[in-house]
Amino acid sequence: MTELLRVGIAGTGSYLPEKVVPNSWFEGFLDTSDEWIRQRTGIGERRYVAEGECTSTLSIEAGRMACEAAGIDPADLDMIVLGTLTPDYQLPSCAVLVQDGLGAKRAAAFDCSSACTGFVNAAQIGEAMISSGRAKRVLAIGAEVLSRSLNFEDRGSCILFGDGAGAAILAPHDDCRQGEFLKSTMGSDGSGYEFIHMPAGGAAERPTPEMFEKRNHYITLQGRAVYRFAVQKMSEMIEEMLEGQDLSELGLIIPHQVNSRIIEAALERLDIPLDKVMLNIEQFANTSAATVPIALDQARREGRLEPGKLVVLVAFGAGVTWGASLLRW
Repeated sequence: MTELLRVGIAGTGSYLPEKVVPNSWFEGFLDTSDEWIRQRTGIGERRYVAEGECTSTLSIEAGRMACEAAGIDPADLDMIVLGTLTPDYQLPSCAVLVQDGLGAKRAAAFDCSSACTGFVNAAQIGEAMISSGRAKRVLAIGAEVLSRSLNFEDRGSCILFGDGAGAAILAPHDDCRQGEFLKSTMGSDGSGYEFIHMPAGGAAERPTPEMFEKRNHYITLQGRAVYRFAVQKMSEMIEEMLEGQDLSELGLIIPHQVNSRIIEAALERLDIPLDKVMLNIEQFANTSAATVPIALDQARREGRLEPGKLVVLVAFGAGVTWGASLLRW
């Protein structure tokens, strides 16, 4: 049996649109306020794309930055895996547009559709391909343009989301000597598919004027059900990743930036202090598959990834889906 290779993260990158949308913007057409939004979500502002920007353009910029940080040419990539629920088109995949935009001529490219868990799953796919020897350089991306999938008459959902992209280069650990994957987990439970749902826009319902009138092509969510699931699953996955580890070696937890109250409740169950957690939801809101890689890149740039310390990546999303990885930086 071939020995599996150790895999690490050679570089990270992220890209946020320039347009900043503060909570006060929603006060012009919704019964809400900056105080109400902050109290319930921890969000202060978010970024929205401009005309001409889309998921592929954000992904290309984040991918280019990750390649630069890793010191590699995009032409040397073997694979691109893009986690997103907002691809540019239903056909073809968004990843092939990124491949072309980066000039990654040798890379196989495909999308990973697991909503907010998208980047964590994409990274796990890349880790598996490299550890088995089937690839050497993999670009994992999480990117979303959620501002174009929101019902701005629904204050319970439209205030939550923003746009952005984050990326990481995975490579053999012997080459990069950082961010080694120690263990991972992923899962799903389709019985909860309606918790976070976009009823129309796929093959289940043919596009009709009535569909658009009912706004069935926008994101809907069941807030209470999402809260219960998220708190339980986040705490379970963090506990699983840290089982058998010396907690004094924990450097940072990088969670999906879903809601500050959910994150705080999960950590309280585990008695983990907030200073061990990377939080940027106040600045960028929930960017779905992009939250974890954006936060990972921000943590790297701010020097919060301490060499030798443990790092937990954890996410959950529509489906319902979930995934987590334990790294040693």
